[in-house]
Amino acid sequence: MIEDKTLAALDGVQHGFFTRRGGVSSGLYSSLNCGYGSGDSPDNVRENRRRAAEKFALGPRDLLTVHQIHSTEVLTVAGERWESPGAPKADALVSDRPGVVLGVLAADCAPVLLADNHAGVIGAAHAGWRGALAGVVEATIAAMEKLGSRRDQMRAVVGPCIGRDSYEVGPEFPAPFLKQDEANARFFRAAPRAGHFMFDLAGYLLARVGRAGVAATATGHDTLTGTEDFFSYRRNTLEGVRDYGRGLSAIALRD
Repeated sequence: MIEDKTLAALDGVQHGFFTRRGGVSSGLYSSLNCGYGSGDSPDNVRENRRRAAEKFALGPRDLLTVHQIHSTEVLTVAGERWESPGAPKADALVSDRPGVVLGVLAADCAPVLLADNHAGVIGAAHAGWRGALAGVVEATIAAMEKLGSRRDQMRAVVGPCIGRDSYEVGPEFPAPFLKQDEANARFFRAAPRAGHFMFDLAGYLLARVGRAGVAATATGHDTLTGTEDFFSYRRNTLEGVRDYGRGLSAIALRD
């Protein structure tokens, strides 16, 4: 499990960007696959999630994830619990309650964890390129504000995701980003393949979070090249593998 020093320094907040190590799954899901959406055995996923929740000294029902749909939908968690699979559809969660772990799943998309320990408010967002462009992290920040958080007190960390030297995109890709802001051209560079580009997802997210008035850092890990530590949809696709495991990133308030 990877901890970011910025979030680790916040009193009352616990977090972790889990690697793929330390679980019970095998094969292409080896080993800490936490995604019921994969073809892995549900029993394996259940045990992996139990182990992850245990790192927070909580039970498996206290680890909440959502059915991610590449949206800007944010759920505010109070005392409710739900089962996965069967979780509500959204791409981010916020809470001001201890005793619950907010989690997002990714395998190249960017997990973003946020905290305001002064207000006692946390958030977790799943940001693929669609969600990032649409503003899922800004929506998460706004939901945290509704719980009493302040942007100047928030800290955000972009976790392991596909790196700028690994994320090749097609010729149609820059257009929606440039339409939003021509300055976004700095997050693209020419790829070795003609007409294609390399995209800096983490850099784009850092810039957007910064413009929103929140201090942000990134762990800097590339999920595609980190074969031993991270699941990667793109890596498996390039190898002709149809399915993939999902890595968990999670955050909680301590009692």
